[in-house]
Formats: sequence, C-alpha cells, structure tokens
Amino acid sequence: MFIYSNKTALITGASSGIGEAFAYSLAAKKCNLILVARNEAKLKTLATELSVTHKVKVIVIAQDLSVPGASQALLHEVQKQHLKVDLLINNAGFATYGYFEQVSGKRQHEEVMLNIAALVDITHAFMPDLLRNRDGGIINVSSTAAFQPDPYMAVYGATKAFVLSFSEALWAENRKRGLKVLALCPGATETSFFDVVGSSEASVGSRQSPNTVVNNALRALEKGRSHIISGCQNYLVAQVSRFFSRRFILGIVERTLRPRN
Repeated sequence: MFIYSNKTALITGASSGIGEAFAYSLAAKKCNLILVARNEAKLKTLATELSVTHKVKVIVIAQDLSVPGASQALLHEVQKQHLKVDLLINNAGFATYGYFEQVSGKRQHEEVMLNIAALVDITHAFMPDLLRNRDGGIINVSSTAAFQPDPYMAVYGATKAFVLSFSEALWAENRKRGLKVLALCPGATETSFFDVVGSSEASVGSRQSPNTVVNNALRALEKGRSHIISGCQNYLVAQVSRFFSRRFILGIVERTLRPRN
C-alpha cells in the first residue's frame, strides 16, 4: 500500500501528457505537488487549477532538465523552499524518429541527456529523502520500446531499455528498505509525443489515454511491482521477443516503424 495524502510528489515533464495526468490523479488523492517542466506558463495554469480544485499545495519549477547541473539546481530549489519529496515521478523525455544519420546529432544528444542522464541524476539527488521515512516511491517512465531494439528510433529505444534495467535494479536494491520503485512501460498514448517525434508512423497499435496509463501505474506502485506494461495488448506484444529470435523480431519491428516516404 502507498499513502498519498499529505505527501509531496515531484513530477518532471508535468506540463502535458502522462505527467499532467499524474498531477491530476495525485492532487485528487490529496497529494501535494512539485511540477517541473520548461513551460512555466502551462505549469502555473495547471498549478492554479489543482490547488483551487483539490486544496493541495502546488509548487512550480520551470527548468530545462537536459542541461548539465539541472538535477542539483532542482534539488537546491526544492530544499530552498523547505520541501521533502516522498514520491518522485521521472516522466520527462522525448523521442526522435528517422534514419539515425539523418536525425540531428544535437537533438539525439539532448535525448540521451534528458531520458537517461537527468533521470539518473535526479533519482540520485532525491534518494536520501525518499529513503528517510521508509515510505517513499519512485516511478520512472520507460516504454514498451524498452523490450526490443527500435529501428528508426534507435536512441529512444535504447534510452528506455536503460530506464527499465536501471529501475528494476533499484527495485531489487530497495524493496526491503521501504522504498518502492516502479518502471512504467506504456505503449502508444494519446499525448503530444508523436507531434514531438514528427511522425505518426512511430505509433504502433491503439493508443491508451494518459489517465488509463497513470491509473495502472499507481496500482502497480501500491502493489510493490518492479514494472508494469500498461494494457493487455501491449503486454502481449512485449512478450513476443521471448519466443522468437532477435533477428526475426528486428525484421518485424523494422517493417512496422519504417518511414513511409
């Protein structure tokens, strides 16, 4: 079980999509919030709505987490406001799509820095708080892309495989120390993700709503699971790699994700 009332959750990438859905769901559970993203205007609008509707404390921190030193700056800002994080949700991330050499190298570097480096650094920075009372939690947003290499999304799939492996390792390290750690692996979701990617071709299967993904994640966290694949169809697809050769699976994924133009 995980108690949300009167605790504080820090959510990265909170201005839209799954991060925003986490904010709505946790505020309804009377959990105070620290919302982190680059878009300060959207965060402030969301914070006002949540604080008025649910009578919770909502702090906004506008920050680009892909730049060096971002995690320490975020920790300093939280400490400056005398806040303690009980639930950390590392949701910030994005994908690139296309032939590897044709995608901006700078953009792919930013992808690695946000999807991996920022997630690891932020987790490390807040671990002492999360462990202190033996009732903390971490949700790291991975993806069904973590379960096999992803041609045309090579960097994204690799970053999400890292997040899954990293999160499950932390789950094993901390399950007897009072800290719950969950890797959330959604499939295609109704968010702006594919607008950022720049192609709906990167979408596989039917899309879940962010609220469905979040509800599945919170139930899995409460049960102490190490990871959750959101949706039965997504779960079945993720299991295919257990029964066929990697070469066979790569052929299917390559044909599915191949740019149509």
